[in-house]
Amino acid sequence: MIVVSDTSPITNLIRIDQLDLLQQLFEIVIIPRKVYEELSEYETQKDEIDNRTWIFIKDVENSIEVNELEDKLDIGEAEAIVLAKELKAAFLIIDERKGRKIAEEKGLHIVGLLGVLISAKTKGYLKELKPLLDKLVYEIGFRVSEKLYKKILEEVGE
Repeated sequence: MIVVSDTSPITNLIRIDQLDLLQQLFEIVIIPRKVYEELSEYETQKDEIDNRTWIFIKDVENSIEVNELEDKLDIGEAEAIVLAKELKAAFLIIDERKGRKIAEEKGLHIVGLLGVLISAKTKGYLKELKPLLDKLVYEIGFRVSEKLYKKILEEVGE
């Protein structure tokens, strides 16, 4: 299964010390060059990525489409969407609302950070989701409405 990721889901998984969930769920994750460059702006993130043999960096071929998307999105999101299209990825992991909308319009199947965490919990890779969700929301500042927060915990039986 081919899975492409944007920057923020990886950043937030690193921040809650759960990056390896991506390998457990998808085995291999591909990121475009610009996403790698964005992640590499912070040495700890660069080290996390460089130390994972299951994360692959791939260059996007269609630079014209990337340039068109750059009018609406940041370069990492644009490359992630185009790369996911080029590779016919099973999923694009992306959180930003505008990027998700554009990806869906292009026929891509998307999942966000919360979807990754829910899937990991339901497949038994996480014992508890609430502590991670609390860290994301209350320490990191990841925006989740109270209604969605409760719905997620209810969905996973917590």
